[in-house]
Amino acid sequence: MPGEQQAAVKYYVGVDVGSGSVRAALVDGFGTVVAHAEQPIQVWEPQPDHYEQSSADIWAACCSVTKEVVRGVDASQIRGLGFDATCSLVVVDKQFQPLAVNSEGQNHRNVIMWMDHRAASQVECINATQHRVLSYVGGAMSVEMQPPKLLWIKENLPESWEKVGYFFDLPDFLSWKATGVTARSLCTVVCKWTYTSDRGWDDSFWKMIGLEDLVKDKYEKIGNHVLSPGEAVGEGLTPGAAQDLGLPEGIAVAASLIDAHAGGLGVIGADVKGHNLPCENQPITSRVAMICGTSSCHMGVSETPIFVPGVWGPYFSAMVPGLWLNEGGQSATGKLIDHVVRGHVAFPELEAKAAASAHSIYTYLNSHLDLIKKSLPVGFLTVDLHVWPDFHGNRSPLADLTLKGMVVGLTLSRGLDELALIYLATIQAIALGTRHILETMQAAGHDITTLFLCGGLSKNPLFVQMHADITGKPVVLSKEVESVLVGAAILGACASGDFASIQ
Repeated sequence: MPGEQQAAVKYYVGVDVGSGSVRAALVDGFGTVVAHAEQPIQVWEPQPDHYEQSSADIWAACCSVTKEVVRGVDASQIRGLGFDATCSLVVVDKQFQPLAVNSEGQNHRNVIMWMDHRAASQVECINATQHRVLSYVGGAMSVEMQPPKLLWIKENLPESWEKVGYFFDLPDFLSWKATGVTARSLCTVVCKWTYTSDRGWDDSFWKMIGLEDLVKDKYEKIGNHVLSPGEAVGEGLTPGAAQDLGLPEGIAVAASLIDAHAGGLGVIGADVKGHNLPCENQPITSRVAMICGTSSCHMGVSETPIFVPGVWGPYFSAMVPGLWLNEGGQSATGKLIDHVVRGHVAFPELEAKAAASAHSIYTYLNSHLDLIKKSLPVGFLTVDLHVWPDFHGNRSPLADLTLKGMVVGLTLSRGLDELALIYLATIQAIALGTRHILETMQAAGHDITTLFLCGGLSKNPLFVQMHADITGKPVVLSKEVESVLVGAAILGACASGDFASIQ
């Protein structure tokens, strides 16, 4: 009997490409992660605001983590594969070979990362057009989206521009690598490229911003075949990709999602019965999924399109099929906390003490705050220390990439207490930014009762508690902490046909 039981188990592989690492998980039909692996990937920062990666390096990491999680599993039990990735721009030539996105002509550095802000003047020109497609991105396009980056390449790297065969959003590059099919995901093209689910590409927009050459080739370079997330791509895994990944050839590969959207998919449908939460027995539209890592994204869905000033969307079917998505966000959260903590003069002392106590620096800081809080709750320690968190501009709801960060209330003290306080004030500032986004969404017509958190920062209890305190809303954490990987695996499960839909 046990043998037969074993044979019935079906597995799905989810691969998540974050900003600094690639992770894979083997997930069973109940959504439980049974194996998990991670590998770092390289980031180049050749000059301020320029962040580049290598698509070859990323794919190699995808292959090694996937091989690791499926080791020892009967190949016939693996049914589907789903990818999610950061919304970075991958550039390849007509033979699909990497093409430089830098003036040094380094072809292997062919990815402009999502957080790259080099196209600041291009995004200004695009926003000055006030074209109608901008109403679907909160009224102003972000420098982190793809059209300004495309325009930057055309204006600054004419040689690369001439040789380009295809521009991919990273999630679509991965499904192409796996299947050989250049289809794009509705999620990527709608959220980052101005495609709309009813009208498709808008010729007048591309012509108006000076990228009419993309229209001329019938959008072949940026995609003219669009699939819904979770739809099966082509004939599944090609023999070459199957060998690279250590998976059986022909297994279903899903149209992918942007990483934050995979996280949203992984938590927003969670079963909350019996926890006395305000969203119990309420539609999924009363929930916001917050995916918090290097940056943070706030995902809210609605039955009808809601236009929220300074918040991206409404995007139809971009995360949950059949529902409209609004996406708020903060450009630097995990990156900001790290920047503030590591840049402090007391950081070496913190590092030494954390190592001696065998804790991470953040666990150590959290317990240090508990030590110094005296009788009042920990949040009151920063009564006269304030951080304005927009060190990397404001993504929403102010949508102003020129904003800078600020700290008010500094003293001459240089010790661990002060480091702990500025760390706390930074987390509170991020939570206040979340509250600003939620209030703006609610004012526009969203009815939000509960926050669902996932991603690296959701593993920090202080970060979670401050979000509950400052927004005044209950915060839910999933039992399965790797929600982004669960979201990617859901795509593979849907593509395999084992489940009728994403829902």
